[in-house]
Amino acid sequence: MTIRTRLAWQFAAILAITLLLFSLVIYFFTYQSRRSAFTDSLFARARVVAHVYLDGENRGSKESQISYRRYLRQFYRTLPEEEVRVFDRHNRQVFHEGQGSGRPVPLALLAEVRRVGRHIEAQQDYHQIIGLLYRDARRGDFVVVAASLDADSRSNLRTLRQVLAGGLFISLIIVGIGGWFFARQALQPMQRIVREVDAISASDLHRRLSQADGQDEVSHLAQRFNSLLNRLETAFAGQRTFVRDASHELRTPLTVLIGELEVALLQQERSPAEYRRVLQSTLDAARLLKDLTNGLLQIARASDDPSQVPLRPVPLDELLLQAHEEVQRRQPTCRIDLEFGEPPVGQERQPFVVSGNEPLLLAAFLNVIENACKFSRGTDAPILAILSAGQGRVRLEVRDQGVGMSEADRQQVFVPFFRAETVRNVPGHGIGLPLTAKIMELHGGVVRIASQLGEGTQVTLELPAARS
Repeated sequence: MTIRTRLAWQFAAILAITLLLFSLVIYFFTYQSRRSAFTDSLFARARVVAHVYLDGENRGSKESQISYRRYLRQFYRTLPEEEVRVFDRHNRQVFHEGQGSGRPVPLALLAEVRRVGRHIEAQQDYHQIIGLLYRDARRGDFVVVAASLDADSRSNLRTLRQVLAGGLFISLIIVGIGGWFFARQALQPMQRIVREVDAISASDLHRRLSQADGQDEVSHLAQRFNSLLNRLETAFAGQRTFVRDASHELRTPLTVLIGELEVALLQQERSPAEYRRVLQSTLDAARLLKDLTNGLLQIARASDDPSQVPLRPVPLDELLLQAHEEVQRRQPTCRIDLEFGEPPVGQERQPFVVSGNEPLLLAAFLNVIENACKFSRGTDAPILAILSAGQGRVRLEVRDQGVGMSEADRQQVFVPFFRAETVRNVPGHGIGLPLTAKIMELHGGVVRIASQLGEGTQVTLELPAARS
């Protein structure tokens, strides 16, 4: 069942239930009101009949009594199937007139009237019987029993039922048709979104939904979907760029390997020195290919879901010492000075502990410090690495006084395989800083770079401190 049909049915069902309850309330209160009015009318007529009967009985002459009884019969005979009976204190019927069934009145009813003072008994098909105790000072208590048919209520309530049923049926038809068109109009933006989404493919992820400029739920959905398209477009563009650049970078060492081996095979006899040169060149290309492959694998690992990366408390001061030792092994001529800031108050025991993945954080530290060494060759100024903590954060600042970079190059240092103009002659692949940025993002940290061309570069890694 479509949403349009479901909305139409639900809207019609809600209105049907509401109208049905409203009709039942109207009918119930109308029925009770008319029944109460008819009962009051019967009681009033019973009192009048008793009064007139006793007044006629109290007259002296017999002709006067007969005349008065004739007047009484003409007076009360105005209701449909009306029947009135008067019983004395010995439950003997002293007056009866009417067109009723003529069935005897049960003694239990008379006893109930004498005990309570009045009695109401509703029968089928709008027939009603009432009993009234009438007290007379001279002749004692009398019981007046009146019965009649409420024909007006029967007719009017039948008409009311027909009107309510017809109104309910017509209302349901109108609401069903109106709800169908209303649901269609309400779902038109959704249908337009479906058509626009169906028209978007992997080749035109730049397209966006057109219903995202409002404040309703459909606009919010379109805005969220446009945000998803933005992320997908960025991911696709990054993937294409990554594949293109990675293919280009991998092709270079492979080309060197193949070229050197082919040249070596062209000549049958070569000198040992020549073979040694070919093997050394091949080894260098293989190492370059290994480093590039390891870098790509690290980027892929750093891009994983954070929930899939194991985290544990990592002391960054110890990690910095480990990174310093490794860089000194790789770059023995590079001078690196370490500086540890004062620990915050209350955190003297573990001031630099963060929650993270130690191999990934070590890779980030190595990339930053080794870059500073590579881009500072030819200068006598040492590399300064400062580790500090405060306000729930741990920071590592690595400063060098090397070649630096322009503002345009600084804007692209986190793009994989990008290399600034000033460091094109320095060995590398352009994946160190992108990898570091990925690692920081994975740990909820940030990386910031400040650089001036010819004046050096400052790289800041900031991570949230582990909770004690």
